[in-house]
Amino acid sequence: MHETDMTKALILTLRDWWEAEDRPVIARIHLIVGKFTCVEPASLQFAFDVQTQGTFLETAELVIEETPLIAFCHTCQQEYAPAIGIQYACPACRSPMDDIRSGRELKIERIECTVP
Repeated sequence: MHETDMTKALILTLRDWWEAEDRPVIARIHLIVGKFTCVEPASLQFAFDVQTQGTFLETAELVIEETPLIAFCHTCQQEYAPAIGIQYACPACRSPMDDIRSGRELKIERIECTVP
C-alpha cells in the first residue's frame, strides 16, 4: 500500500509549509491525483485519516480530485482516453500510447486555512 508512504510524504511537506507560515489552522487540503498514478483515492483518504490523528492536521479535510488518463495520438492527431484492455493504444489506429496529456498528476492544488 504505497498510499501510506505517500501520505507520510504529504504530511511532512504540509508540516514544513505549516511551520513556515506561523502554524495556521488548516481546514482543507486539495489534492489532484491522476488515474495513471495507481493511487487509490479511498486508500489515500484512509491513510490520511489514520496518520493525522493527534496531529496539527487532525481536523483538516482531504479533498481529492481525480484527473482522467488522456493521451494524444500523433498519427490520428487527436486525444483519446486509453483503455487497459488494448494496452493503452489509440482506439482508432492502434498506435502505442506515447504522449500522455493528463492522468499522471499527484500534487497539492491548494491549502485552505481558517482564522483562529
